[in-house]
Amino acid sequence: MARLTATKVKSLKRPGRYGDGAGLYLVVRPSGSKAWVQRIVIDGKRKDIGLGGFPAIGLKDARAKALANRNNVATGGNPVAAKRKATLPTFDEMSMKYLATNAPRWKNTKTSQNFKQTLERYALPMLGGMRIDRIQRSHVLDVLDPIWTSKPSMARKLRQRLRAIFAYAMAHHGEIVYNPAGDVINAALPPVPSVKAHFRALPYEEVEEALKIVGDSRASIVARSCLRFLVLTAVRSGEARNATWNEIDLNAATWTIPGERMKAGREHRVPLSQQALEVLQLVRILDDNSGLVFPSPKRLGRPLSDMTLTKLLRDNGLSERSTVHGFRTSFKTWCMERTNVGWAVGESALAHSLGNSTEQAYARSDLFEKRRALMQAWADYLLG
Repeated sequence: MARLTATKVKSLKRPGRYGDGAGLYLVVRPSGSKAWVQRIVIDGKRKDIGLGGFPAIGLKDARAKALANRNNVATGGNPVAAKRKATLPTFDEMSMKYLATNAPRWKNTKTSQNFKQTLERYALPMLGGMRIDRIQRSHVLDVLDPIWTSKPSMARKLRQRLRAIFAYAMAHHGEIVYNPAGDVINAALPPVPSVKAHFRALPYEEVEEALKIVGDSRASIVARSCLRFLVLTAVRSGEARNATWNEIDLNAATWTIPGERMKAGREHRVPLSQQALEVLQLVRILDDNSGLVFPSPKRLGRPLSDMTLTKLLRDNGLSERSTVHGFRTSFKTWCMERTNVGWAVGESALAHSLGNSTEQAYARSDLFEKRRALMQAWADYLLG
């Protein structure tokens, strides 16, 4: 094979591959552009390595690059892997890719926002600009150590999120050979007792008075009605705030929440007490054609924000004693102390999973009629 010359490289026009010897080729594309490619055997496999385009890379430089690659391979190196590593993303870029991939499967945007804020506050200042494969366990420990004992709950959550990002990176890039936030750092992190923080909740004896306080407040009718409906049905805040009229059968006194709006991902039927139906009749006048039962009075066509009910409690002096979610605890405690219903009935009313997967496979009833009697008894206890 005759070697190329600088003049010939410049004059070649016909599309094709022109060899210079020792695996070096000039590729002329149909568009007329030219580029250098080196064919080389690495670990018994033939690889093509791009060396750059002509005229930015001339014949002399292309030969030098090809020689350097051959010498690298001869000494056990892998220029293909090295080139691939050089294009690996930074931790910041990888975390954004992870969020973009996983955010759609999370039930609300708050999870994604919280995830991002945690990284921005604790991880990105140290790790953000580092190439993902260059982050070592010592770097991760530098992030976790300052808060591991002072903010144990946040530190554990941060570690879980770092671990997930690195696992995602390992799945996409084989050059990352271990997870620097994984088990390799266990011994370096002192054990911290896990303290479970429960939602603040009113004793069930005080829920009636709380509803009276809220009912007499100057808050919007939609906010007051939404909280009342939430307490009567013992559902979660998002389930009540996002309720739509097409989910509710007034004649059957049943509210069917689709699985995509439930924490467990399963459809949940809620029996509506007479008092809950009265709330629905009251808010009928608020219909803004959005289909929402509790539309925001400030944002047309949007549901109440997640802070609306929290603010309602705060403005009425109740937030120090209960969260919105805490009313579910009040209901459950009432079930256990003031009724004779079985454990499964109370758990079903809260849309909790019953038992393990084997037990769930056999216990397919949602105990609806028993729950209807229970929810009416709860409403009668609260409102008479």
